[in-house]
Amino acid sequence: MKTDIHPNYREVVFHDLSCDFKFITRSTIATRETTDFEGKQYPLVKIEVSAESHPFFTGKHKIVDTAGRVEKFRQKFGSVGSKTSVANG
Repeated sequence: MKTDIHPNYREVVFHDLSCDFKFITRSTIATRETTDFEGKQYPLVKIEVSAESHPFFTGKHKIVDTAGRVEKFRQKFGSVGSKTSVANG
């Protein structure tokens, strides 16, 4: 097997910013930030959605309006859009 061709496979902390949930897994992702988690220093990857906050796993549907995209979609397509119910909060 060739040497020095494989990426660094190590433990990394993923931080779900939407619900402040952190978990450790192994990854080759390159990071600039580090964090202390359970008494050890780990590379940190910030993410917007994980299984802890994703509507498929939580059963709650949320619409995150980024720069009016949802309203723009509704104006363009009206009632033809999504047929799922929107969670309050």
